[in-house]
Formats: sequence, C-alpha cells, structure tokens
Amino acid sequence: MSEDGSTTLYRPDIDEHYHSIHGAIQESLHVFINAGLKHLSISEMNILEIGFGSGLNAYLTLASLPPRVKCHYHALEKYPVDVQMVLKMNYPSLYPIHKGEELFEKMHRLPWESEQLVNSQFSLLKLRLDLLTFQSTTLYNLIYFDAFGPDKQPEMWTQDIFNTLFDVTALGGLLVTYSAKGDVRRALIKAGYKVERLAGPPHKREMLRAQRIS
Repeated sequence: MSEDGSTTLYRPDIDEHYHSIHGAIQESLHVFINAGLKHLSISEMNILEIGFGSGLNAYLTLASLPPRVKCHYHALEKYPVDVQMVLKMNYPSLYPIHKGEELFEKMHRLPWESEQLVNSQFSLLKLRLDLLTFQSTTLYNLIYFDAFGPDKQPEMWTQDIFNTLFDVTALGGLLVTYSAKGDVRRALIKAGYKVERLAGPPHKREMLRAQRIS
C-alpha cells in the first residue's frame, strides 16, 4: 500500500515497487496525465507505454480522455502480471469512473498481441516483448516511459533505447518520465528531443518532459 492509499506491486528479483510508495495514483497522475496527456490537443492520438505493469497508467488515461477524443494505446510488457493479482488493485475504487471496475478488468483480460476496443474512445494493444527488440511503423503522440529505475534496469535507459523512441515519436510528440537523472536528460537531448525539467511528484524534486520538434 502506498501513502495515498493506492496499492502497488513489488518485484523481489530487482527489489523494486511498480509505483511510488509515496502514492501510486498521485505519481501517475502527476507524471503521465498532467504533464503528458493534458498537453495534447488532438482528436485522435497514439500513446506508447513502456511498462504496462498493473495497468494504472492505462486506466487513468482512459479515465482522463476528453469527450470525443479517441486513443490508440500500445503498451510493452516483457513480464505480464498475473490477472488475478492485478484485479486486487484498488485503483477503480479510489479513482472511480462510470463502469471503472469493469473497464479495468477488461483491460487485463483482453488478449495480447491484438488491438482491442476497451470502450468507444479507447483501444488497447498489449505487446509481450522487450523494448530492446521493439520496432514499429506507428508514430506516437505521447510516450509514457515508466520502466523500472536506471539503477534497477540500466539496460532500459541507454542511448540506443532513446534513439529508438525518438524515431517512433510524431513531430510535436512528447515523452514523459519520472526520472530526472542527468544521464537520462543528456541521452534524450542526444537522441534529438528538446527536454525540460518539471516539478516532480511528491518526494521527487524533478521529472523530465521531452518533445520532438523536428
């Protein structure tokens, strides 16, 4: 349980929680929704999430879409979480929307490797693969970079990774991440992004938002 009352998961093999212990929902809202999704003003968008995990970011994105805006949400997850474990998470009760529990469960029960409608505004494609081998012809308006931290999964924070993500970012598209490490910022800039530091979520001083401007 994190400090805002929302549940999180733990991976003992890398000694890391899936979300901030200082507040899973409030961190996700701050980094991915408020600093990312709410800065898009388009009627149809492509979003890529690195690390589907518990489905929290996907659920909050669906919950936060403006009326009549459509979202194609693609998520990479090398190690999918057991559905029965995920359905014990309390996100829909703490952040309720119409049919929230039903939609949250549907996200996790939909088949992998096939884009499926969750509701009339939101489609979901879950890909069981490693970012290291990811290739796509889709250009994304927004990327949620929510991998485990650089000290836990350094292979996910390399220059090659950010070069790959830059190549699949649409012109004007954004990448947001909770990390504000200097090495991460420099790698994003070298990949071609314009990068800004923003105030971080509770207990984190800063986060990063990157934009493809050319």
